[in-house]
Amino acid sequence: MRNSTLKFALAASLILNISVIAAAGYMYFKQSDYWVSPFGAKMKKNRFLFEELSLSPDQLKTMKERAIDFRAEIDRRRKEIAGKRLLMLNLMRADVPDRRAIDTAISDINRMQEDMQRVVAMHILDEKETLDKDQQKKFLDLIENAMAKEDR
Repeated sequence: MRNSTLKFALAASLILNISVIAAAGYMYFKQSDYWVSPFGAKMKKNRFLFEELSLSPDQLKTMKERAIDFRAEIDRRRKEIAGKRLLMLNLMRADVPDRRAIDTAISDINRMQEDMQRVVAMHILDEKETLDKDQQKKFLDLIENAMAKEDR
């Protein structure tokens, strides 16, 4: 009787472990399919806002290539800002917080966010230059709509 109980417990444990690993793997791959746009919208990694424009194949190819580099740069900057925020929070946890260090961290975060905003604005202007007048209007309307969704 002990042998069969042990076998049952081992089988149940194995099934539970496999289920947990499968669920964790599913969640990891599901999350890695998305990125957060500079406007805070969650988007599939292989989807681009400008795909809604009437672009020529050459325009689409060029914009996709630039967008991939742009996304990588924005993601890198977001991680740096998040790290600086965590540092600031850890400074606040001290029994006697160093207000000067916290103020410096706030200034660093502000500077980093300003730099990131500048990168976003310059990227938008660079992309706008490659479009005709009608595409430019639609492009900026798409951006405005994405920004409006963030505010909701």
